[in-house]
Amino acid sequence: MSSATPTSGPTRTRRLPLAAALRPRRPSDIWFKPALSVVASLAPPNLTLLALGRLDLAMYTMAGSMCALYAHNRPYAARARALVWVILGMVGGLAVALVTASLTDDAVVLVAVGALLAAAQKTLCDATRVGPPGNVVLTFISSAALFVPQTLGQVPGHLGLALAAGAWAWIVGMAPGLVRPHGPERRATAAALHAAAAYADTRGTGDGHAGARAAGYAAVQAAWQALLAVPASGARAATRRALERLVVRAEVALAAPADTDPERLRGWARDLRGTGRVPRTGDSAADTEELLGVEAELTAGPRSLWHRAGSLAPLAARTALGCALAGWASLAIGVGRPYWALVTAAALYQANLTLTWSRTVQRVVGNLAGVLLFAVVAPVAHLHQAFLVVFCLACAFGAEAFISRNYWLGTVCVTPMALLISEFARYQDPGELITERVLDTVVGAVVGLLAAVAVTNRRAASRVEEAVTAADRAREHAARLLAAPRPDPAALETARRALAAALTDLRATADAAAGEWWQRALPQERVVLAEQAGHRTLAATVRRRTAGADQDSGTTTEDAKP
Repeated sequence: MSSATPTSGPTRTRRLPLAAALRPRRPSDIWFKPALSVVASLAPPNLTLLALGRLDLAMYTMAGSMCALYAHNRPYAARARALVWVILGMVGGLAVALVTASLTDDAVVLVAVGALLAAAQKTLCDATRVGPPGNVVLTFISSAALFVPQTLGQVPGHLGLALAAGAWAWIVGMAPGLVRPHGPERRATAAALHAAAAYADTRGTGDGHAGARAAGYAAVQAAWQALLAVPASGARAATRRALERLVVRAEVALAAPADTDPERLRGWARDLRGTGRVPRTGDSAADTEELLGVEAELTAGPRSLWHRAGSLAPLAARTALGCALAGWASLAIGVGRPYWALVTAAALYQANLTLTWSRTVQRVVGNLAGVLLFAVVAPVAHLHQAFLVVFCLACAFGAEAFISRNYWLGTVCVTPMALLISEFARYQDPGELITERVLDTVVGAVVGLLAAVAVTNRRAASRVEEAVTAADRAREHAARLLAAPRPDPAALETARRALAAALTDLRATADAAAGEWWQRALPQERVVLAEQAGHRTLAATVRRRTAGADQDSGTTTEDAKP
């Protein structure tokens, strides 16, 4: 951030990464949770249908079962609501697809409907920040359902199967809360402490300090969002309060990295593992003063869904155009499953063109490796339908186990799973399936990427300017409160939290815009200055708040340091 330099000139381009797109990362701390959840959600319905000899109905139950992949990073109260909306969204998309399939068998029309559904699903998933796996699973199910022969009379029963499986997925998703009811918010708090410790290691001036600071504030913001989703009263209130104090300590470390002991932060993060007592900061008086504005956060509602969806219009246009052209191109070359090309295109679109390119590389490499894996397991899977189910479950587990390391690694397992699912109704020639999948992958990737290039995000720079203005206003408001002799603690805390959110949004907006091609120059100098001034003001609010609490409690500023 502070190392950024101003950019001049009317337009600019960016080099597209290749090796970096395929480089594995550290796995997610909770990779096993979605992996186990999807297996637990898929297995009972699939095994029941296998026993009944109706594995051809598995596509409808899988629509509900795959909802177990969502919302693993949310506290359980928020997860319960999120899963309900995911299930309703999944069943709603499936309903549109099934009704359309029952009314027409015109492939051109079916592709067009699939493209519009994909654009709507992409927009809603991004606007609601539902999190991984985003729109891809929804689009896969609805697109495949468009090409399944259907009658209107069958639709209610098939939707009933999806709802029943969705209800089971909801139970699976909520079940871990019986053992570790505060797990998600404890993990979010631990992540904030680790990120603050990483910034403290730089002492605020060392190598990589700008990136570490941005990561720290993003992690703290995510932790607050998780905690604010937890009820403020009742049995969980005490745990929430204790976690809030730890997040405050992370914020203090971000404001004064040179005066922070990073190992103490990491020690608190380690103590959050398991179900033991939440560690205490040893500064209750100051922490109580610092948390006065947390409840005010609840009354300040977020931006409306319509406003957030409006900013995603270019991405929605890319998705609709790319999916439609990919599906029609697949039809033109004679592939019998154009929805594979449609889904490939839908999976590519990210926040900007650079990220879309990286996802394209990952998708193509993962799919090509995946068809090779399918070629290996297909002969065994064809021995009995039970092997189809077992291999499908294994691939589902592998996909979630590897996808956090890199998208292409997860796709290596997703591809054979999709091919195995297509054989639930009847066995098919492996060579034909592999050929069509490779063709659809190439067509979907090429056409989808061309659509992303064609539909430019002309408002990217404007949105950066708007984010800079919002950050400046939030900083000025906090500065005015700081200038007062005795500012209201709750008002100061609310202003500080609003400034932190504005700076996090500014960094995300600037990063997204920086990955677009052929646009007018971004206001990089304004971004750098706004971030520098904003973070100085944040540090001042922390010092003012802590000093005030110290005076009231009789402690020293040194005692209040983490």
